[in-house]
Amino acid sequence: MPKDTFGLNMRDDLPTPDTSPELFEGVLKRRVFAFIIDAVILIASIAVSAVILGILGILTLGLAWLGYFILVPGVIFAYYVITLGSPARATIGMQLMDIVLTPTRTRTLDGGLAILHPIVGWISQSLTPLVLLVPLFTKRRQMLHDLVVGTLMVRRSPMQRFWQEEVRGYDEPWVSPTNPRWDE
Repeated sequence: MPKDTFGLNMRDDLPTPDTSPELFEGVLKRRVFAFIIDAVILIASIAVSAVILGILGILTLGLAWLGYFILVPGVIFAYYVITLGSPARATIGMQLMDIVLTPTRTRTLDGGLAILHPIVGWISQSLTPLVLLVPLFTKRRQMLHDLVVGTLMVRRSPMQRFWQEEVRGYDEPWVSPTNPRWDE
């Protein structure tokens, strides 16, 4: 079984840029645009939530205004957990840009990974903007937080074709690379 940068077991079923370059084509550009779209959605969500909290604060004689302390991190956290933890495994911006988050290690993209991915991303990017150069030097164009958490960003439409080809090799229709057998 192949190992990742940190010596942890990687999934055998994931393609590489050598075998499937269409999966990695333009991913970095798409990630930038997806981030911008998500930022606009988050700013709008925070603004609407702030207005709602303001109205609730008036109705509760100022008690609801305590929510302002957790408003921004709460909205951002909820957005990423709900979107990355969904079956789409992508934020709204990622879906519009046709990219999907895929786990590279031998585990599924569950709620814990959906929470961990943006948190590690925010921490790594707040330390230094130089981490944005990491994808230029990694084989699969992974950012630092992708490497740490064990995820990979690929194009969705070519990846769906890849998964369909993989599923054809399984005996049971419910078994696929994204839905492994229960006993394994």
